[in-house]
Amino acid sequence: MAMASTVKVVLGSIAFAVFWMLAVFPAVPFMPIGRTAGSLLGAILMVIFQVISADQAYAAIDLPILGLLFGTMVVSVYLERADMFKYLGKMLSWKSRGAKDLLCRLCLVSAISSALFTNDTSCVVLTEFVLKIARQQNLPPHPFLLALASSANIGSSATPIGNPQNLVIAVKSKISFGNFLVGILPAMLVGVVVNALILLCMFWKLLSVQKDVEDASTELVAEEDVISHRFSPATLSHRTSLNSQELNSTLESMNIHSPPNVNGIIGPLDSLRNRLTLSENEIHKGPSVEIESLRNSNASKELINDGNLQRKEETFPPSRVSSVNGLTDANSAKSSEEKEGIVTARWKRVIWKTCVYLVTVGMLISLLMGLNMSWTALTAALALVVLDFKDARPSLEKVSYSLLVFFCGMFITVDGFNRTGIPSAIWDFMEPYSQVDHIGGVAVLSLVILVLSNVASNVPTILLLGGRVAASAAAVSLADEKKAWLILAWVSTVAGNFSLLGSAANLIVCEQARSAPHYGYNLSFTSHIKFGVPSTLIVTAIGLTLIRG
Repeated sequence: MAMASTVKVVLGSIAFAVFWMLAVFPAVPFMPIGRTAGSLLGAILMVIFQVISADQAYAAIDLPILGLLFGTMVVSVYLERADMFKYLGKMLSWKSRGAKDLLCRLCLVSAISSALFTNDTSCVVLTEFVLKIARQQNLPPHPFLLALASSANIGSSATPIGNPQNLVIAVKSKISFGNFLVGILPAMLVGVVVNALILLCMFWKLLSVQKDVEDASTELVAEEDVISHRFSPATLSHRTSLNSQELNSTLESMNIHSPPNVNGIIGPLDSLRNRLTLSENEIHKGPSVEIESLRNSNASKELINDGNLQRKEETFPPSRVSSVNGLTDANSAKSSEEKEGIVTARWKRVIWKTCVYLVTVGMLISLLMGLNMSWTALTAALALVVLDFKDARPSLEKVSYSLLVFFCGMFITVDGFNRTGIPSAIWDFMEPYSQVDHIGGVAVLSLVILVLSNVASNVPTILLLGGRVAASAAAVSLADEKKAWLILAWVSTVAGNFSLLGSAANLIVCEQARSAPHYGYNLSFTSHIKFGVPSTLIVTAIGLTLIRG
């Protein structure tokens, strides 16, 4: 594509620079308006500067991508309401064998959930649960937060619905869900394992030290539970004796006068003292005395109950007895109705959750069969709304509409920047060195995508270079074109682990961890990049050898 006029090139570059700055640094001091408003500002500047016309701006918005993104977000909302992510969280702590076992489980659960329900959703739901488990088992949260974010990014690369850049690639390349999954799944599985091994190597000592502390804390919690809920005789004796002595002295020092005995009724103060003295004497008696007193008390209770029953029958008239019986029957009928209502509500909940899971499985099967991804996701979302049989507004309010608006502005901004001719000129320079039919070209292309994904963000990188890379590969063969798209998906996704700013999932984990009530933890940029750089380079390199076109 030829370069546009100098004015359009300059103005288009300014508009794109504004978008890039606010997308990468949403809280920039001189204009802290955020990513969504930044993308809209870039789009409006492209139209105002006449780099792109209004009709071209409307045409640049890719509705199939927005439909697929909206549908998957709605399905994720209903899956969260159906406790899917709670069950995934329980899998983490079920029969856990220590810190290292928990770390490996977290990597696997995070990767699978991200492939099926998007990486951002998994990170939002699982972050606080991970912090809670780490705090309960007295483990350092740092390696587990890194495991959650990095595995979510790697796992999301396996499917078109795993992350936004894969949505763009799947729609533009027209690669079916099944072919996409088969092409990247081996790289994803090996990448998750390698990423977990890197985490274990980097934090082995830390996790091993914390394991001993975890065992001690577990024993301590068990003792506290026993003391709090199951009083042993020794503990009860000691506490009762001590408390009775203190209470007697306190009562005497307060000089409280109880009223005299009237008609054989003991005053409150004397009664309290008598009970304390009696409890002390009973505690210090031997087992035989306790057994004999228990027998005597049981016999006396039977005599008293018989006497009371006879007195009640003599005292209350038949009409009074019948009214009491009627009231008892009414209460029992009411309680039985309440129990039936609870059981019915519980079964309705179980049936509804089953329907949600079946609809989700049906959606995944339809995607694997090659049906249109956007309409499949929208149909599944609408089916869940209808099955819920109530006002859908509370569920639909949980959809991230700001993300949809961000995509609209980004489509327009990137299309305007493409019309300046700058991306084409850059690719013309790089194309001879970035062919995917040999190892050197794949390495150069991967390095460029990795750098751009961390500088300009992964979705704009795909929008800028995706079509050109695929066209260049298609000149060689159709198989190379498909392989080029899959390489773009793999590298741009794993590149998000390079730094804390490389992926939205990283920022979600960082922000959720910092603001979590009672479990807050600050994941710093430095601590992330020490792990992110080696992990990204190693996992990317190994995965590239396993991608099949």
